[in-house]
Amino acid sequence: MAKGIQKKTQTDIDVKRRAVKLVVAHLKKKVPNDYESADHIMEWISEIEALLEKPEFNMVEFIQARRNLNDVIERTLDEEMRFKLRDSWYSLGKALDKKVKLG
Repeated sequence: MAKGIQKKTQTDIDVKRRAVKLVVAHLKKKVPNDYESADHIMEWISEIEALLEKPEFNMVEFIQARRNLNDVIERTLDEEMRFKLRDSWYSLGKALDKKVKLG
């Protein structure tokens, strides 16, 4: 009899963490290297990646990070980039609301 592979039970935190990582990956693709305010955006990305590296998932820290992204958006002068960042801000909010699908 073959040994059954144990599947790790996903938690809401696992789902949120994976969704936030996906948002960050998409955001990285949106920001060109030669963009003049890329340093502000990349600094924010570094901060949220540091949060993702922590073993615990402190929702308050991620909500604060989302507020910080809003500050970055407000300081962005390029209208097109501001719209792209706003989409990521919205997606980040949806990612933090994700839950495990039952069934």
